[in-house]
Amino acid sequence: MVKRVFNFVYREVRGLHQAAYILALFAFGSQILAIVRDRLLAHTFGAGIELDLYYAAFRIPDLLFVLFASVLSIYVLLPFVNRYAEDNNPAGGAKVLSQMFSLFLLVYTLVAGLLALLAPWYVLHIFPGFGEEYESLILLLRILLIQPFLLGLSSLCGVVTQMNHRFILYALSPLLYNVGIILGITFFYPAVGLVGLVVGVVLGAVGHLAIQLPFVLKSEYSFFTTSKIDWGLIKNILLVSVPRALTLSINQIVLLILIGMASVMSVGSVSVFQFAFNLQSVPLVIIGMSYSVAAFPTLSYLHAKSDLQGFNKQLLTALRHIFFWSIPIIGLVIVLRAQIVRVLLGSGEFNWSDTRLTAAMLAIFVISLLAQAVLLLLIRAFYAGGRTVLPFFVALAGGVISVALATGFMFLYTEYTALQSFLNETFRLTGVAGSEVLVLALAFVLGQYIQLIALIVLSKRIFNINLRPLARLFVHSGVATIAGAVTAYVTLVFVVGGINQETFVGIMIQGITAGVMGIVAIVLTYAVGNSPELKEIYRSFQSRILKTDVIAPQ
Repeated sequence: MVKRVFNFVYREVRGLHQAAYILALFAFGSQILAIVRDRLLAHTFGAGIELDLYYAAFRIPDLLFVLFASVLSIYVLLPFVNRYAEDNNPAGGAKVLSQMFSLFLLVYTLVAGLLALLAPWYVLHIFPGFGEEYESLILLLRILLIQPFLLGLSSLCGVVTQMNHRFILYALSPLLYNVGIILGITFFYPAVGLVGLVVGVVLGAVGHLAIQLPFVLKSEYSFFTTSKIDWGLIKNILLVSVPRALTLSINQIVLLILIGMASVMSVGSVSVFQFAFNLQSVPLVIIGMSYSVAAFPTLSYLHAKSDLQGFNKQLLTALRHIFFWSIPIIGLVIVLRAQIVRVLLGSGEFNWSDTRLTAAMLAIFVISLLAQAVLLLLIRAFYAGGRTVLPFFVALAGGVISVALATGFMFLYTEYTALQSFLNETFRLTGVAGSEVLVLALAFVLGQYIQLIALIVLSKRIFNINLRPLARLFVHSGVATIAGAVTAYVTLVFVVGGINQETFVGIMIQGITAGVMGIVAIVLTYAVGNSPELKEIYRSFQSRILKTDVIAPQ
């Protein structure tokens, strides 16, 4: 039995169609475990100081992970590994990986060691609101600095496993990561407290790496430390990866600052912020990441061929479908926000006040879904066009504006009761403490749309793309959104309003019924309006997805 399991996990998957479904299946499993993870955290702690410390401790390690993982990504390294492994010479490719491993080992050890040593100084300034809890926060942060190192090594291993078509092995890693965190919540926390939580995170990172390590060590592309560094090669890799790493890090820095601001607000503000952000990220990954990853290879090919017309057509098609999906989802999530939060998080210590505040944050965050999804695509379009620096400066400007707006909104909220009353009445938070955290979500959303406007203007000038079809689609999607949102709301109030909302099953039935009715109304509205996007989706499903192999994105 054990041998069969190992044979299944380590077997080679050559078919593209088969690989896509394997990755999709395990990705779905990982999302389920992530929901279980967040529900366990909410059930155990609610929106309290313990969870605030836990989430705050992640910010510095997550920033390091984004910076280093961007350099160690398969998207960056695979072309160099393939180039040096020409003529069936895996040793050449292994040398590339060995050099990157050696530099990563050295640089990360120095950076993480310095951050661990100086933590008592900078934690006080970044998270000024934790008072007597600083020692606990510093301890959690120092332990979590191990996590980016393990995940960075796992990224390097992922290059080898994917090159050798071991997609099952690669896809298992995120599942084991979430399993480790769940073990930390259920077993280690009761035994040793908050330290047990982050030990679970490190254990998950160990699993993320360990599942791939045996195959990598036996592979022809196995990598080890080396003192021979080809600095010309390293320079070329960094020229490709650094702009990408810096652009991705801007959002992490903004989140770091916003959570630092949340630390001086009511207890539980950091937890509410993070829970709502995690929930809004689900449709973002499904829509924005899917279309941007799928479009990137074709955009790169068309730009390399100097086919500007084809490039613009491909980019516009992806933009249209992001608009098509994102705008109606925004409306549905706003209407069903309380049901979503209550079903996914509402148990144990996560009380009704926590639910209402998190639901309000989710309603604000999800407004940025369209902006974030389009930004993912446009940034890749600029990368495909060889413009890697422009997205960084736009992201930097947007981040600065978000932080400035957050500071201004906090001042206005403190000084003017009118803003407090407006937010409390709009999101039905009267009597709920901690509504000041909503201003941070507002600042983030406005910053994302400012970035979106800037990149759209730049893309129109640089790529000469015709954006007029998006105006028609925006109106059509807006009508569909109103139809779906109104239908879902009417269903909540008049159709399933009598269902017992004190039970998990009752709230779930209420939310699912209203959601299905809203989706039906959206589809019918698109159909009545003769939506070309709806027809394209139907044709793609009929003639492509069911009959053609598809490429599995990372």
